[in-house]
Amino acid sequence: MKKTLVLVLVSMLMSASVVAKPKKTQMPKTPWMEADSIVNAIRRTSFPDKVYNISDFGAKAFRPDAPVSLAHDAINLAITVCNQNGGGTVVIPDSTYVTGPITLLSNVRLHLSDGARLNFSTTQSLYFPGVLTRWEGIDCYNARPLIYAYGAENIAITGKGVLDAQGSNSNWWAMCGSPRFGWKPGMISQSGTDGDRTKGPRAKLLEWGERQVPVHERVFGPEDGMRPQFVNLYRCHTVLIEDVTLRNSPFWVLHPLFCDDLIVRGVKIYNEGPNGDGCDPESCNRVLIEDCVFHTGDDCIAIKSGRNMDGRKWDTPSQNIVVRRCSMEDGHGGVVVGSEISGGYRNLYVEDCVMDSPELERVIRIKTNSCRSGIIENIYVRNVKVGRCKEAVLRINLNYEPKEQCQRGNNPIVRNVNLENVTCQESQFGVILNGLEDACNIYDINLKDCQFEGVKPNKKKFGGEVIGKEGKYRNIKFENLIINGEKISSPEDVK
Repeated sequence: MKKTLVLVLVSMLMSASVVAKPKKTQMPKTPWMEADSIVNAIRRTSFPDKVYNISDFGAKAFRPDAPVSLAHDAINLAITVCNQNGGGTVVIPDSTYVTGPITLLSNVRLHLSDGARLNFSTTQSLYFPGVLTRWEGIDCYNARPLIYAYGAENIAITGKGVLDAQGSNSNWWAMCGSPRFGWKPGMISQSGTDGDRTKGPRAKLLEWGERQVPVHERVFGPEDGMRPQFVNLYRCHTVLIEDVTLRNSPFWVLHPLFCDDLIVRGVKIYNEGPNGDGCDPESCNRVLIEDCVFHTGDDCIAIKSGRNMDGRKWDTPSQNIVVRRCSMEDGHGGVVVGSEISGGYRNLYVEDCVMDSPELERVIRIKTNSCRSGIIENIYVRNVKVGRCKEAVLRINLNYEPKEQCQRGNNPIVRNVNLENVTCQESQFGVILNGLEDACNIYDINLKDCQFEGVKPNKKKFGGEVIGKEGKYRNIKFENLIINGEKISSPEDVK
């Protein structure tokens, strides 16, 4: 009996011990742990060992003492054979080649040897008939991009060679319709031959989008001057662009559209042309941009998700994008969300970047308007060092392009934007908030441990304040924000 009683007591004590044992609590993920999870989830490219040298397919290197021989037929044939044989690497050897448009296919890596250079012809007729693409966020058929892929999987552009679109004021760039880039009355341009921006081909595309004209009827030809992108990858999956240098694009440089699992690594972009954005992921998911250099005539990185009616029709946000260890030089903005952002955006992580140029206008920029709609949320930025920027370290603008002809009343929302340990040595403003007058749609904006020196506000704008503000906003928190040596706790602290 005593033995039984002892056993029962021991059993009860052991049960109590098991019940009383505290559960291990899982620490909540930080935003930067989420960023690591996104990077780890990106599928990586992989290619068979087969190699296809374009010289074996008839490509002839450029010689100044010989007639120009275009190489794109040979390059595209090599890509097709590589694809049909199960994939591999198409090699551009150590020479200069002049080429027309190139089309990538699944399981093919286009590799530029260290001394390789592809100079793209500026003969416009080579890029027609056009292909399905988007132009400034609106669906259409336009000039074939210089490098294009549609529906391809497991593709890459790699190597330390140079891709040069040869854009200049004497060809592609003049088609923007600006005298600054060589346009003169009578020349074709996106604004028409008379330069009327309200009636030219670009205005026609905007109007087609508003009326939802069927996409197969939205067709442009050489006479319209709608410049092509340099690299446009449409509905592609598992993509690597690594180490190459891209120069002098007609229009946007890298434009992945409806793509998943994209890595842009070690790429150098030099492009002073009009609308010369560096990398514009549009309606893309799981993107890593790292160790790149941007020197551009427009935004360095601009994240997009379609414009107005077309963006709302597809309703496909860009999301889960990580930018790290990049260098931004000239450009309208370092890392930008918008303006064609009607599908919305969520989950951006920017860290350990360096930005410095008197021609870099803004560091972090969100631009949209009441034509767009969409929710932009979960922006995290840390450890960014800025030498000079022309305007503001952070600008959130819900009144971009106020004269745009479009269906209004589609108010966008910007929320949960976070900057930590961002420093700047010279700028005009620290922060600019351009809110709506009829809705409080900028909120939960947080700056922590940031220091902006050399801020020299324009007295004609925002009353000479270091924090520019108009319209409605709420819940703006500054924690240890120092501007010109003074601690700023909220926008209202600025007199």
